[in-house]
Amino acid sequence: MIDRAAILMEQGASIACHRVEGMNDNMSHSHYHTYFELYFLEGGERHHVMQDQQYETKVGSFMIFAPYIMHYSFSDHDVSFKRTVLYFKDEAVASPVLLDLLKNGSGLYEPEQKISSSIHFLLNELQKEQERDDPLHETAMENLLNTLLLTIMRSTQVSPKPETQSRMAKVISYIEKNYQHELRLQDIAAEFYVSEYYLCHEFKKYTNRTIVQYINALRILHAQRLITESDLNFTKIAEQTGFSSLTHFNRTFKSVVGTSPSAYRKANPKHE
Repeated sequence: MIDRAAILMEQGASIACHRVEGMNDNMSHSHYHTYFELYFLEGGERHHVMQDQQYETKVGSFMIFAPYIMHYSFSDHDVSFKRTVLYFKDEAVASPVLLDLLKNGSGLYEPEQKISSSIHFLLNELQKEQERDDPLHETAMENLLNTLLLTIMRSTQVSPKPETQSRMAKVISYIEKNYQHELRLQDIAAEFYVSEYYLCHEFKKYTNRTIVQYINALRILHAQRLITESDLNFTKIAEQTGFSSLTHFNRTFKSVVGTSPSAYRKANPKHE
């Protein structure tokens, strides 16, 4: 599936959306963005794994993922779905209060039908406006986005997290609490009283990543945040994110992000 909205964001847009229909079209692995994502389900059913929790979305419900939140989605075999995804950067949000609510509002939203219809209407208007090209285009996009976000935050709230966690969800939670330290496969397996083979097989099935890939992606996620939010040098950042050496950190960062830590810092100056 081609994510046209992600392409627009890579090209410099601060807001982008895209509607798509699919079947057996599941994400290859867990991932994160440096911007917000709103995933609105218009048809079918969809499962979402966000960090160490799994959610089930129904028609009219949606997920919000704040920047740097690991997640992926999938459907059961031969179950079709239709969704609209909306991406937006911090600077497109008009109010600091609204931005703070969004940063702490990742999760599942299940609004009443009337509110869901209003959200769906605004997403449609955003997609129409996205195709326009006139001097008022960016202002219109931002106004529509903020009307949508205000509607959400004033009319609904994030649903409670699932009460029970699967074993693999608990493994993810353990990794997220200990990523700064050395994490060996045999130690994780022992922590949960399973074999290394079982752990690797079930973890890959649950996240579509190997454990090493997931740990590396999580460590680089936190490294990106430290690069943009602090003045720490790369040696300190490597130490604080669980890397045994600066060389290993640089190599892994380039593999995950596609650029070096120094180039990333230059392109993403510290947020004041």
